Amino acid sequence: MKPQSFFSPINQLAIKLAEAEPMRRGSLSERMVKCSKPGCRCGEDPKARHGPYFSLTRTIHGKTHSRLLTAEQAALARRQIAAGHKFRAELESFWEACEAWADSQLAGAPTTCAEAVEKG
Repeated sequence: MKPQSFFSPINQLAIKLAEAEPMRRGSLSERMVKCSKPGCRCGEDPKARHGPYFSLTRTIHGKTHSRLLTAEQAALARRQIAAGHKFRAELESFWEACEAWADSQLAGAPTTCAEAVEKG
Protein backbone atom coordinates (compact mmCIF):
# COMPACT_ATOMS: atom_id res chain seq x y z
CA MET A 1 0.00 0.00 0.00
CA LYS A 2 1.39 3.41 -1.01
CA PRO A 3 0.75 6.35 1.32
CA GLN A 4 -0.65 9.25 -0.70
CA SER A 5 1.67 11.77 0.98
CA PHE A 6 4.76 10.11 -0.53
CA PHE A 7 3.34 8.63 -3.72
CA SER A 8 2.55 11.87 -5.55
CA PRO A 9 5.97 13.59 -5.18
CA ILE A 10 7.79 10.34 -5.96
CA ASN A 11 5.75 9.85 -9.12
CA GLN A 12 6.47 13.43 -10.15
CA LEU A 13 10.21 12.87 -9.63
CA ALA A 14 10.07 9.59 -11.57
CA ILE A 15 8.34 11.32 -14.48
CA LYS A 16 11.02 14.03 -14.44
CA LEU A 17 13.79 11.41 -14.45
CA ALA A 18 12.18 9.60 -17.38
CA GLU A 19 12.36 12.71 -19.59
CA ALA A 20 15.59 11.82 -21.38
CA GLU A 21 17.90 14.44 -22.81
CA PRO A 22 21.53 14.40 -23.93
CA MET A 23 23.72 14.56 -20.85
CA ARG A 24 27.16 13.50 -19.86
CA ARG A 25 29.52 13.02 -16.95
CA GLY A 26 32.95 14.54 -16.82
CA SER A 27 34.47 17.97 -16.98
CA LEU A 28 35.43 20.49 -19.59
CA SER A 29 38.63 22.49 -19.42
CA GLU A 30 39.88 25.38 -21.50
CA ARG A 31 43.60 25.86 -21.92
CA MET A 32 45.97 28.28 -23.54
CA VAL A 33 49.28 26.59 -24.34
CA LYS A 34 52.75 27.56 -25.37
CA CYS A 35 54.41 25.68 -28.17
CA SER A 36 57.98 24.49 -28.43
CA LYS A 37 58.89 26.44 -31.57
CA PRO A 38 62.04 28.50 -31.05
CA GLY A 39 61.36 32.21 -31.26
CA CYS A 40 57.57 31.95 -30.92
CA ARG A 41 56.11 34.81 -28.84
CA CYS A 42 54.06 32.35 -26.74
CA GLY A 43 57.19 31.34 -24.84
CA GLU A 44 57.75 34.87 -23.56
CA ASP A 45 54.30 36.45 -23.52
CA PRO A 46 51.47 34.61 -21.72
CA LYS A 47 48.94 36.70 -23.69
CA ALA A 48 50.35 35.29 -26.93
CA ARG A 49 49.73 31.66 -26.04
CA HIS A 50 47.91 29.42 -28.49
CA GLY A 51 44.29 28.44 -28.01
CA PRO A 52 41.91 28.20 -26.44
CA TYR A 53 41.90 24.42 -26.59
CA PHE A 54 38.94 22.64 -25.05
CA SER A 55 39.31 19.23 -23.46
CA LEU A 56 36.49 16.95 -22.33
CA THR A 57 37.68 14.56 -19.60
CA ARG A 58 35.94 11.63 -17.94
CA THR A 59 36.99 8.61 -15.91
CA ILE A 60 35.74 5.27 -17.26
CA HIS A 61 36.53 2.07 -15.32
CA GLY A 62 39.31 3.83 -13.42
CA LYS A 63 41.00 5.27 -16.52
CA THR A 64 40.94 8.91 -17.55
CA HIS A 65 39.72 9.54 -21.09
CA SER A 66 40.11 12.94 -22.73
CA ARG A 67 39.26 14.34 -26.12
CA LEU A 68 39.78 17.70 -27.74
CA LEU A 69 36.72 19.66 -28.81
CA THR A 70 36.09 22.64 -31.02
CA ALA A 71 34.65 25.79 -29.43
CA GLU A 72 31.18 24.86 -30.78
CA GLN A 73 31.45 21.32 -29.41
CA ALA A 74 32.65 22.71 -26.07
CA ALA A 75 29.55 24.91 -25.78
CA LEU A 76 27.35 21.87 -26.44
CA ALA A 77 29.35 19.66 -24.04
CA ARG A 78 29.04 22.36 -21.34
CA ARG A 79 25.23 22.21 -21.64
CA GLN A 80 25.30 18.38 -21.60
CA ILE A 81 27.45 18.38 -18.45
CA ALA A 82 25.04 20.83 -16.79
CA ALA A 83 22.13 18.52 -17.72
CA GLY A 84 24.07 15.63 -16.14
CA HIS A 85 24.51 17.60 -12.90
CA LYS A 86 20.80 18.44 -12.87
CA PHE A 87 19.94 14.77 -13.44
CA ARG A 88 22.17 13.68 -10.53
CA ALA A 89 20.49 16.22 -8.22
CA GLU A 90 17.03 15.00 -9.27
CA LEU A 91 18.11 11.39 -8.81
CA GLU A 92 19.35 12.21 -5.30
CA SER A 93 15.97 13.82 -4.52
CA PHE A 94 14.26 10.65 -5.79
CA TRP A 95 16.42 8.49 -3.50
CA GLU A 96 15.66 10.71 -0.51
CA ALA A 97 11.91 10.59 -1.19
CA CYS A 98 11.96 6.80 -1.58
CA GLU A 99 13.97 6.41 1.64
CA ALA A 100 11.50 8.64 3.51
CA TRP A 101 8.70 6.47 2.14
CA ALA A 102 10.57 3.33 3.27
CA ASP A 103 11.13 4.87 6.72
CA SER A 104 7.40 5.57 7.00
CA GLN A 105 6.72 1.89 6.35
CA LEU A 106 9.22 0.87 9.02
CA ALA A 107 7.57 3.21 11.50
CA GLY A 108 4.35 1.23 11.24
CA ALA A 109 6.02 -2.21 11.29
CA PRO A 110 6.49 -4.13 14.55
CA THR A 111 10.03 -3.86 15.89
CA THR A 112 12.04 -6.49 17.72
CA CYS A 113 12.59 -6.34 21.43
CA ALA A 114 15.45 -4.02 22.46
CA GLU A 115 17.06 -6.86 24.45
CA ALA A 116 17.16 -9.10 21.40
CA VAL A 117 18.84 -6.36 19.40
CA GLU A 118 21.44 -5.77 22.12
CA LYS A 119 22.23 -9.52 22.39
CA GLY A 120 22.68 -9.52 18.61
